[in-house]
Amino acid sequence: MTLGVWLVGGRGSVAVTSIVGAHALRAGLAPATGCVTELPEFRAAGLADFGDLVFGGHDLVATPVTKKAEELAAAGVVPAALVTALHTALSALDGEIRPVPAGETQAVTAALLAADLAAFRDRHGLDRVVVINVSSTEPVPDPHPAHATLAALDAALESGATVLPPSSLYAYAAFTAGCSYVDFTPSTGARLPALAELAAQRGLPWAGHDGKTGETLLKSVLAPMFARRHLQVRTWSGVNLLGGGDGANLADPGANAAKSASKQRVLRETLGYQPQGAVRIEYVEDIGDFKTAWDLVTFAGFLGTGMRLELTWHGCDSALAAPLILDLARLTGAAHAAGHSGPLTEFAYFFKDPVGAAPHGFAEQWQDLVGFAARLGTGTPR
Repeated sequence: MTLGVWLVGGRGSVAVTSIVGAHALRAGLAPATGCVTELPEFRAAGLADFGDLVFGGHDLVATPVTKKAEELAAAGVVPAALVTALHTALSALDGEIRPVPAGETQAVTAALLAADLAAFRDRHGLDRVVVINVSSTEPVPDPHPAHATLAALDAALESGATVLPPSSLYAYAAFTAGCSYVDFTPSTGARLPALAELAAQRGLPWAGHDGKTGETLLKSVLAPMFARRHLQVRTWSGVNLLGGGDGANLADPGANAAKSASKQRVLRETLGYQPQGAVRIEYVEDIGDFKTAWDLVTFAGFLGTGMRLELTWHGCDSALAAPLILDLARLTGAAHAAGHSGPLTEFAYFFKDPVGAAPHGFAEQWQDLVGFAARLGTGTPR
């Protein structure tokens, strides 16, 4: 199965780290550390091989893929030796990461986006294409009547109105072109009733949102521990320091609020209540693609005895996210091939704020994902 992976934000840190990683894996230059789909539980799921992944994308910037890869190597995100070894393959990708088209209306832009996706699929003879959004986080949009039904959305777009945030316009274009869609950001993406209706109509799967790579991953492991030991979490506060493009984007209050809300949902859903405290996100330019999170948890035990947990997480966001991008591409492509459509709730394992009625505890999410992979392997329906 040849699988197209179309990255929205294709010249950014996460996208280029994913591309470098995929090419290194297919050439046998690096182990698949961090790729969940390389674990034994997924070997019979019928996933595309790394050598079967073909990359393309859109981006607003024109930085060559090789230059971005060299910048990532200089920052310690990827090994410089890999970038040197893969220079020819990375250079060949520049023509596949296209400028973002801009039409006179959103309807025209959506048609141009869909045409790029269709041309990419035809040019490479791809069986399927998965569109994955790894672009900058958007503020939460105001509700609009056109979001409610597909008919209303189509009518609004035909009238020339601007009604969709960029991530949702990409989801609309992806579904129109017959592609599945994954939102790795906290942006709205396909999470509008009209777009869910379009995906169902076209028989297409979609997933999201906001990839779980660091602090929230720890919350999804630790919060169930408190719940199952019947310990009362009183407060859970966190400070996240990050640099790079993601950090700069999150300096915008609207984008920051969207990201912070996504990071907190796991506590409410897992504990059954929302403890006091909040997540604060700050941009620190000097730390680049690395991030540090500090959390303070206060909780009560037997007879009300007060206790606390303090933890620090220091990691490289792009290196944590990239293997998950490859996992999601392979799993979503296999889901599409198997005839799955609608929200892939079994992919909650990968996300801070997963779609549908999905569990938020890490162990339950893992069991759901493994069960889904087993059904893919046997052809058993959901």
